[in-house]
Amino acid sequence: MKTVYIVRHAKSSWDFLNLEDHERPLLKLGIVRTRLICDYLKKKKVSVDLLISSHAVRANETAKIIAEALDPEENIRIDQKLYEADAGDLFQMLMEMPEDADSVMMVGHNPTVTEFVNAYLRKPIEWMPTSAVACFVFKTKSWEMLPDARHKTKFFITPKMLKK
Repeated sequence: MKTVYIVRHAKSSWDFLNLEDHERPLLKLGIVRTRLICDYLKKKKVSVDLLISSHAVRANETAKIIAEALDPEENIRIDQKLYEADAGDLFQMLMEMPEDADSVMMVGHNPTVTEFVNAYLRKPIEWMPTSAVACFVFKTKSWEMLPDARHKTKFFITPKMLKK
């Protein structure tokens, strides 16, 4: 079994007009919502073998919050391709994962994360909210075999769902 977690970065600030898009930091609200998601992930006993983040500050900061909550020693791999990737690129990246990793978490951006999760969700969504996480389990022992593997959605969670 291979498990994939797709995360949209936390809510970021638009207050700094002099910053490049990839330099935008998280808002305090984004941090709070991501910690709420982290509580859910810990209750679900989520662990990841590999955490990959876009190089954008907002994605990297989100990845750090999640890594600290799940395992303080977790290493985060920064991959600039995630910043402008499309859903096909994400899928290709997954197929190239090391075989000793059984679970991978990717922290990225819309519209890519929405397109990717909609390929696997039974009921497609319009837009993946900030700090949302989708988890898919693929019945395969090899990342290369992902295209042919049966899959199921383990969960799709947003901060708003947890507030109810």
